Formats: sequence, C-alpha cells, structure tokens
Amino acid sequence: MMIVLGSDHASFELKEYIKAELGKMGYSVNDVGASSEKSVDYPDYAIKVAGEVKAKRADYGILFCGTGLGMSIAANKVKGIRAALCNDLYLAEMARKHNNANILVMGGRVVGKGLALEILKKFLNTAFEGGRHQDRLDKITKIEDGL
Repeated sequence: MMIVLGSDHASFELKEYIKAELGKMGYSVNDVGASSEKSVDYPDYAIKVAGEVKAKRADYGILFCGTGLGMSIAANKVKGIRAALCNDLYLAEMARKHNNANILVMGGRVVGKGLALEILKKFLNTAFEGGRHQDRLDKITKIEDGL
C-alpha cells in the first residue's frame, strides 16, 4: 500500500516521525515535502498530496500542519478528495467508517507523536461501511459536480 505524506514547516517533525513509523509497518511512502522547518505555504503540499490520491498513485494521503485546519480546507477543494481532520481515535474511525476519507489530516501543534501514531493506525485499519454512507457520499459527489 502506498501512502503519500505532506506537511508544512510547523509539522515537519511529526511528518518525519510518522514517515519512519510507516516504514517500520511495511508501507511504501512518498514524501512530497516539506523538506525542513523553513517556512512554506501549506496549500502547496495539500494539493500535491491530494493530486497523488486523486490520480490513484497513492492509496491514502496524510497531511500535517500546525492545526490541521488549513491542510484539510485546501485538500478538500480537490474533487474526489475527502480529507478528514482527526485529532482523536473516534474521529479517525468515523472518518473511514462513515465518510470513506482518503486523506488523514493531523495538527502537529495539537497532537503528540504517540497519539498521532494511534490515530494513523485507527485510520488505516478501519474499513468503510458503505450502504447508507455511500448514498451520502454520492450526494457530496453531486455537489462537487455542481449539483
């Protein structure tokens, strides 16, 4: 399974930690940046990750910024992307079960490394339930298509 990662400068350290942990778990990882703690603009990395997921070059994306808010807003501008800001295990589970989220977003200034790893595991190990939830996602697709 391929996971694409992106962060801004505020969450560079958390991204690097999660990247190492994903490697230990046997996942293939594509890190599209940032490459340091030097100030960068989060939308640039949100779009890179969303593009990889949309093009199906990655199964899932993970985005990190200070709060996670900016990344989730930017990534969700891309048609077909369902980026979910998850700062706890319940949100990670529901993002997958009910929303079939394809990008996990976390705030590096909000969650610590240990919690971030548990959120990641919950996200990756939870299946989409489909059924009535798919019907709701189909309505979101209609919104994306301009109603």
